Order: sequence, then structure tokens, then C-alpha cells
Amino acid sequence: MQVTETLNEGLKRGYQITVTAAELEAKVNEKLVEAQPEIEMKGFRKGKVPMALLKKQFGQRLLGEAMQESVDGAMNAHFEETGARPAAQPDVKMTNEDWKEGDDVVVEMTYEALPDVPELDMKGVSLEKLVVKAADEDVQDALKNLAETAQEFEDKDGAADEGDQVVFDFLGKVDGEAFEGGAAEDYPLVLGSGAFIPGFEDQLKGAKAGDEKNVEVTFPTEYGAEHLAGKDAVFECKIKAVKAPKAAEIDDELAKRFGSEDLEALKAQVAERLEAEYAGASRAVMKRKLLDILDEMVSFELPPSLVEAETKQIAHQLWHEEHPEVHGHEHGEIEPTDEHKKLAERRVRLGLLLAELGRKAEVEVTDAEMTQAMMNQARQYPGQEQAFFQFVQQNPQMQQQIRAPLYEDKVVDYLFELAEVTEKEVSKDDLQKAVEALEDE
Repeated sequence: MQVTETLNEGLKRGYQITVTAAELEAKVNEKLVEAQPEIEMKGFRKGKVPMALLKKQFGQRLLGEAMQESVDGAMNAHFEETGARPAAQPDVKMTNEDWKEGDDVVVEMTYEALPDVPELDMKGVSLEKLVVKAADEDVQDALKNLAETAQEFEDKDGAADEGDQVVFDFLGKVDGEAFEGGAAEDYPLVLGSGAFIPGFEDQLKGAKAGDEKNVEVTFPTEYGAEHLAGKDAVFECKIKAVKAPKAAEIDDELAKRFGSEDLEALKAQVAERLEAEYAGASRAVMKRKLLDILDEMVSFELPPSLVEAETKQIAHQLWHEEHPEVHGHEHGEIEPTDEHKKLAERRVRLGLLLAELGRKAEVEVTDAEMTQAMMNQARQYPGQEQAFFQFVQQNPQMQQQIRAPLYEDKVVDYLFELAEVTEKEVSKDDLQKAVEALEDE
């Protein structure tokens, strides 16, 4: 077997791999000898089938396997010997397309190599960690929000308004005939909730306990029940009660409703949650600062194919953000700009840098971390968690999409430990401004 370099320009590499006919024949014979003891054929005892007959029967299939294994072996040996690492799957193709049995196999392999990433001295890197404590007023605001979510309703004198609860009986009819599922008694409807079809709740505004009124609506054309879609309907409504919302009291009873022993315990939990949110935002700010510093510290050649692919992806993503009304990909080709390419180069450079730093530091994403991340994503699909798990387990690309941000965050945490980090206590508003600054860049 012979491997000859044919291209070495920048990060582009090319090699010609020649596997001789004799090497292929030897590999086929090796496979036949290995399989012979287990092969049975009519007229012969198990393991006693002549080699010539085996070769006639299985030779062509084994020849293909031998070719693939030989080329794969040559590629793996090349990467082990040279230490080269391809930026993407190498492009491999046979150059002697008129090949026939008995000829040498000549293959051309081309790829872009990952660049040499320079060493970094993190001792000179200084970062500022913004720290925000949960203020009493922030905790109180959060408690008020909790109380609103736990609101109850109490009878009121007067007409129903937005946000009020109307308790009523109703009977729906289409063309004068009642339809299945169109009736209920003592139904509690909060006006403005959007629980009923458009136009229904608005017609109950102004209603009082004891009123009877007909609500006239038209079912949407895309309504789930085909026999009602697009039809005009009349709902005969009897108003039983009108109730105004009343936020729950902020007390021990509210705390127990949210799983806390008492109000003080709930306050502590709320403060802890708020500070966890602040810490997450602060980390995002510090991470951006770290990446900005790293981007200025290093410079190396980038694989053109990675930059091109990232540039197209950025252009496509930003185009859809500017055209949210377009959900599919039935649009023309999006021409990337110089700004898109500049951003792509930064992302590729930092991605390669973090990957190399993580590799040298032996950073790994554990199975437990992957499982936890998968569980977090699975919660987005209630009732289909098991199906989601199976989908991820059978989809390497999806696994990589989940693993990549976990790996990056672990490398970033590793770099935080190497850098000089000082804490600075700031207000919630100051942190918010810092986060907004990230979004504007």
C-alpha cells in the first residue's frame, strides 16, 4: 500500500492511496480462511468447503469489503502517523473508474486539516463578575406575582368586565339544532382568557348575575371539529354569577400552597431563585467578555469550508429573524454579506479554540450530564418524553447538538478558573443594562 501527498496548500491536504491487487487478494484470502470453519455447503461437511469454491461463491462481496477496509485502514494510519485532524469528513473517491478485478485500487483523499491553535496564557486575563443580591422589593414583587397566580374569585355586584369570572350555563345551536359538546352548566369562564372562540367572551362583558343572553359567533374555518368549522352558532347563556379576581394574601397559607413551610421559607426560596437568575445573566456577560478577550489574543488560519458553512447558516438565520412571517424554506438563495462572514470567522475561530483547549484539558461531558440535558429538553414534549429519548439515542446529530453547548460551557468554566476574576456588586438595573448591551452587539 502506498500513500503519496498530492496537495499541501494552507490547510488543504490531498493524498493518493494505492492498494495493490496482490494486497487485495491477500486480504480476501485472509477473510475466506477466517470464515471457512463456519461455512456449510451442499455436498461438503461444515468447515470442509474448498477455498476455490468459497472464493467463487463469496469472492466478489469480500473483495468489496477488502477494498473498503484497506482504504479506511490507510486513512486511519495516515492520521495516526501524521497527527493531522480533518476539519470535516474527508472526501474520498476512486480515480481509476474503469477498475476491474486484478487491477490496483487508486483512491484520492482530500480534506481540510484543523489548524494548529496557539498556546494561551490565561494568567494575564482579568474578568469582572457582576453580583446582584435579591433586594427586598424584588422579593416582594415576586411574591405579588405568585399571589396573583394563586388568585381566587369572589362575588361582585355589577357588570362583568375583563378579568372577571362569569359562571354560566350555556347551550350552543347551529341552524337551530343543539350540537354535541356545545352545552355545559356552571361553567367558570375568565373574560379575556381566550378559552372560547373569538368574539364569545367580549359579548359577555357587561353581563350581570341573573341575565340571559344569546351569544352569536362564527366558528373559525380551521376549527378542529369539521362539522362546526365556519358555521354560525348561537349560544343561549344563563348567567349564574359574576366574580371579581382577588389575589391571594401573602402569608403562611400562600407559602404552603407553593410547598414551603411558612412565609419566611418562601421568601428565602424566592430570593434564592432570583439570585440564581441574576447569576445566570452575570455568567452570560462574563462569558462574552472572555470570548472577546480570547478573540483578540489568538489568530490562526481557518478552514475555508467551515467558515463558508457558518456564513451561510448565519445569513439564513438572520434572514428568518427579519422575516418571521416565513416559516418554511421556500425562498430564494440568501446572499451572505461581509458582516456575516466576519461573524462566521469569529465563531469558527472561537469554536476551534475552545475545542482545542478542552481537548488538552481533557474536558468531557459525562453521561449523567447528557441525560440531564436530554430530560430538560424532553419536558418540552409532555407525554412524549420516552419518544424524545429514543429519537435522540438514534440520532447522532441530535446528540451532538445537545452535547456541544454543554461542552462549551464546561470549557468556559475551566477558563474562568484560570483567569483572575474579581467580583463587583451591582444593582439589578446595572446587570440588565449589561445584558442588553450583549443583545445590541
